[in-house]
Amino acid sequence: MSVDNAPERALYVQYGAGASGPSTWLNFDASPTLRLQRLPGIGRWLTHRMPAHRPRFSAEVVYGDIVAGLPVDKEQCRAIYCSHVLEHLAYEECRVALRNTWSYLQPGGIFRFVMPDLRGLAEAYLADPQPDAAHRFMDRTYLGRRVRPRTASARMFSGLGNADHLWMWDFASMESALSEAGFVDIRRAQYGDSSERRFAEVEVSSRWEEEGFMPGTVVACLGVECRRAG
Repeated sequence: MSVDNAPERALYVQYGAGASGPSTWLNFDASPTLRLQRLPGIGRWLTHRMPAHRPRFSAEVVYGDIVAGLPVDKEQCRAIYCSHVLEHLAYEECRVALRNTWSYLQPGGIFRFVMPDLRGLAEAYLADPQPDAAHRFMDRTYLGRRVRPRTASARMFSGLGNADHLWMWDFASMESALSEAGFVDIRRAQYGDSSERRFAEVEVSSRWEEEGFMPGTVVACLGVECRRAG
């Protein structure tokens, strides 16, 4: 069933919204945590007991899975945005997500996103002279775990989110995947540089860079903007 009670908002869609929920956008998230937090009674209790890094979803965020399909009509959206979402999908899931995203856009509609840049992180790792550089690389990429959850509560909360990175991308590999999904005018984007002003309502500058491996350094994230052909 398509969302049709807010036709203007439905033209601007954000998925993997997390704690971001501007009322001018239609905001989706597929985290099991969202569903639990919305349960009467127990949802509030679980929210207060969750680790601090778990998102607290605003009332403007509703459940929706870009891989399974969002409750949005085809060719309905003027713009779609996601921030640090695609790296949490397995390779084939990401390809499905890109195809679904393309299908929701109107001809000429814009897809814009930001995610970790595997090449940038790898270059920072190679430039790090410290003996624990490999460990910091694994921490920054979320490709491993320092400690396996052992207690029942730790395992439960570990399973309530999608914190692990399942597949990492650089610009070249993502450009190829976007092209295969049907996107055109694919370019590397920088924070705030879109011609579509409404992206300013969902973009957060801190999501466009990561702390570097060495003190005082940063690693730029991979921002991309592309279009469905008009």
